[in-house]
Amino acid sequence: MIRTLVLSLSLWMPLLGLAQVQGLPDFTELVEKQGPAVVNVSTTSTAHGGGAQSPVPEDDPFYDFFRRFGPPQPRDYETRSLGSGFIVSADGYILTNAHVVDMADDVTVKLNDKREFKAKVIGADKRTDVAVIKIEANGLPAVKIGDPEKLRVGEWVLAIGSPFGFESSVTAGIVSAKGRSLPQENYVPFIQTDVAINPGNSGGPLFNLKGEVVGINSQIYSRTGGFMGLSFAIPIDVAMNISNQLRTTGRVSRGRIGVVIQEVTKELAESFGLSKASGALVNSVEKGGPADKAGIEASDVILKFDGKEVSSSSDLPRIVAQSRPGSKATAQVWRKGTARDVSVTVGEMPDEKTAQRPGRKDTKPGNVVARLGLTLSELNSEQRKELGLSGGLLVEDAQGAAAKAGIRRGDVLLAINNQDVKSVDQLNQLIGQFEKARSVALLIRRGDSALYVPLRLDGN
Repeated sequence: MIRTLVLSLSLWMPLLGLAQVQGLPDFTELVEKQGPAVVNVSTTSTAHGGGAQSPVPEDDPFYDFFRRFGPPQPRDYETRSLGSGFIVSADGYILTNAHVVDMADDVTVKLNDKREFKAKVIGADKRTDVAVIKIEANGLPAVKIGDPEKLRVGEWVLAIGSPFGFESSVTAGIVSAKGRSLPQENYVPFIQTDVAINPGNSGGPLFNLKGEVVGINSQIYSRTGGFMGLSFAIPIDVAMNISNQLRTTGRVSRGRIGVVIQEVTKELAESFGLSKASGALVNSVEKGGPADKAGIEASDVILKFDGKEVSSSSDLPRIVAQSRPGSKATAQVWRKGTARDVSVTVGEMPDEKTAQRPGRKDTKPGNVVARLGLTLSELNSEQRKELGLSGGLLVEDAQGAAAKAGIRRGDVLLAINNQDVKSVDQLNQLIGQFEKARSVALLIRRGDSALYVPLRLDGN
């Protein structure tokens, strides 16, 4: 009976217009040729133990007595993290994710042939999560760079990396979507795939069937902390642009025009007389900024910028950021039922302000707040001035649920449940008022933006 059914389907398939089933692609040659250019990236960093300091200085005659017979003193402890990367030039330049090497004291690169090298961080850009590191070696195998614009939704792609430390692991899938926008990620049109990506894959390459790198595996969407079929890669053209700037100038320059925008809904499009819901609606204009000087007004809808169509509001920050500061660009705006062109002189986006981990002489040791899974230290006066903050706590390490929620080293904890955080002692007092195993909202500062992160308190 089953055999008859299969035969009947095979006869009917051409009549139904269904595609003939083809064999799966063979990735073996691709892996053999490109695998040696993929590397393992491991980092170590020092976090500070909490508690009181020794009651006597090291040069005191009683120091040794207190060290041997006094109460246990806090010690610095070492944290390790693992990621992936890939060689882009034979002389040792490697691309990876910024979050892989963020706040690292030492970076070690392990090649496919088991050789290990200490790596130097040339530069990192947190806004796109791209970093460039360098090892002292020559004649290295390098990847081929592809064109992500030519990627088609549904085509096969392959990832190589070190998930959970399992080096040179290969996973495959298809392109699920292109140009994805993610919360708090305004400068990357992500490639979405269903390639299995897990912790340790970060920074590794995404290949097309030609053996060309089309993206850097960067994020997953997960409710459990593990792979759930939604992976996101940074397009390689975006990454190479960042890499070239970091290698030549040591920093990344981006354009800005000084507007606050929102999405154009179907209802808003109708009210403005637009034929379709597209573009970026200008909520407000920065006084004296590039858009203000060009004559752009609140309630304008920006339809195009520098010749590129703005299909949704998330497109505009990426397009503007790619513009060279100081250059002139034409913005097509919709105002009072008509489209008009406006010439804008692009400004420069200020460097991202992040809290650097202070030296031991500058601050008290970090304190472990167990119920949050965070190691925190108080910002010194120089950091507060640089970031424009009156309080907040620097995240030196994130473990457990906090790490899974996306909190990472270098973030600044500003508030918990809308109550400003000024010190570790005050934070502990606030936490003590909450019931066990309840959820709280942590206001986290990352770069120039802030976001609320929900976190369930440890019940212990």
